[in-house]
Amino acid sequence: MLNYSEGMPAVTVENPLVLPRVPVPGEAARDRAVVSLTTAPTGFEGEGFPVRRAFAGVDLRDLDPFIHMDQMGEVDYAPGEPKGTPWHPHRGFETVTYLIDGTFRHQDSNGGGGLITNGDTQWMTAGSGLLHIEAPPEDLVISGGLFHGFQIWVNLPAKMKMTDPRYQDIRAGQVSLLSSPDGGALLRVIAGDVAGNPGPGITHTPIALVHATLSAGAQLRLPWRPDFNALVYTLAGKGTVGDKRRPARLGQLAVFGSGDVITVQADEKESMDVLIMGGQPIKEPVAAYGPFVMNTREELVQAFDDFKAGRLGVIPAEPHPGHDVL
Repeated sequence: MLNYSEGMPAVTVENPLVLPRVPVPGEAARDRAVVSLTTAPTGFEGEGFPVRRAFAGVDLRDLDPFIHMDQMGEVDYAPGEPKGTPWHPHRGFETVTYLIDGTFRHQDSNGGGGLITNGDTQWMTAGSGLLHIEAPPEDLVISGGLFHGFQIWVNLPAKMKMTDPRYQDIRAGQVSLLSSPDGGALLRVIAGDVAGNPGPGITHTPIALVHATLSAGAQLRLPWRPDFNALVYTLAGKGTVGDKRRPARLGQLAVFGSGDVITVQADEKESMDVLIMGGQPIKEPVAAYGPFVMNTREELVQAFDDFKAGRLGVIPAEPHPGHDVL
């Protein structure tokens, strides 16, 4: 039985042991060592909502195929305070917006969009380019409330940069739910294949994305594709990462080296929530500026020219709820 809680996490089960279980790694499996642990600086995005810049200070080669990640909130808004982003363009990559608490509305110039709430994901392939807006619905602006989520930018290889835009609406109930062998950790597979269990997200770039909740004192040893890189971001609580048990807390990103297994363990006194992600490195030059992620400076200039000329789409004539179209 799924439960959609008012606080984090968005999707839980009463007894994780009824779920498929992650296999115990074999004796020949190699633990991935933690090669860096960084703390995300805080800032503001869009119209002024607070974010943690999860990838700040990390070499793009270690993140590849990921480009950018913001933890949005966690913030409990007073009435009238909720904020979003104005209309803006994207080209050359995919945006993954995962909402743990609250409600967000998306609309784009390609006709995609809708509401996401507790545990839902919006997966937008910008590809050749579009305009979009993300904002809380009008009733949430009036009432206020809890808001917490993530936006991750996934790079596209050069041959896919100009692919047609695509939009995926992934509901919380669609994610694959797994348990650690002893039931101490609950895994929500949003995209990719984890231990033979595929998530619903369809990706151009091979990746895996998991939101895991570890009970106090629980350990997760997760088999991980050796050809994928491996990143673990602590989004709540504290614990340790890697087989050497390096301390990790809210807002910290661990980059793992090569191997077959990712190890995470929650503190003995409190639970821990982490985002586990990895993908097949694209290994191509990255030219990124503002809302565009391309391979060369010339392609960036072209993207800006196309945006200014209206070739990335136009804002729909009908005003977005709660916003005036300028």
